[in-house]
Amino acid sequence: MDSEKRSIVRRHNYILEALQKRGELKIAELSDELGVSSVTLRKDVKMLEDKRLLFHTHGNIHPIDQYMARDVSVNEKEYIATDEKMRIAQRAATLIDDNDAIIIASGTTVLFLARLVEARGSLTVLTSALNVGVALCSKPDVEIIHLGGAVRKTSTSVSGPFAQQMLSQFSCSKLFLGVDGIDLEYGCTTSSMMEANVNQCMISAARRTIVLADSSKFGKRGFGRICSFERVHQIITDDKVSDSMVGTLEDMGVEVTVV
Repeated sequence: MDSEKRSIVRRHNYILEALQKRGELKIAELSDELGVSSVTLRKDVKMLEDKRLLFHTHGNIHPIDQYMARDVSVNEKEYIATDEKMRIAQRAATLIDDNDAIIIASGTTVLFLARLVEARGSLTVLTSALNVGVALCSKPDVEIIHLGGAVRKTSTSVSGPFAQQMLSQFSCSKLFLGVDGIDLEYGCTTSSMMEANVNQCMISAARRTIVLADSSKFGKRGFGRICSFERVHQIITDDKVSDSMVGTLEDMGVEVTVV
């Protein structure tokens, strides 16, 4: 092995070991640590990314298992970041107007919202999530319209052409959308392609899209792309989100509410 190849191997080993210890790395800082140019380091990162050993976004390097959103059952996710989800849901509930017609998608954070919903006047809720529909059933002044389709068991929600066709018949004021990942380059994502398709139809059926996502969703990318940030009006998240993330999203025209 010649000296150049040995240098590359050493750098790659250093990057992977540092990533394992720290969880996230900055390309600029790593360039200084290794004594190489940012151009050289970016080539190294690209080689490791092609081997699916890491992912990088906007100058940061992430472990692949941290970066990729997993398909986790709602029964498991409901007990993760519960305080943060409750604060997010409480703020979202204040955005529901008298005599409103809204869409509540699937996910644990929007389920927290459904449990807090109180009708002022006549409230109509359109949803794809079975657990959201059940949570709303005990509220006498809430009219529930449930989409039909194939049930995805991990999210207890429906998807497919029947759900998409139904959504084309409605116009609502707001969509409260749960996501599995928020990536600055890729946008909002979920771990299911079919659910992403239904979410896209929900966005088209609503005048305003409000994403409810705790800070753990940032910097992750799910398999199914829902939309770019051009389609998102507001994101409500918790105070563990980084200032740089908030600033970048606001520069893109997204209203970010931190609770």
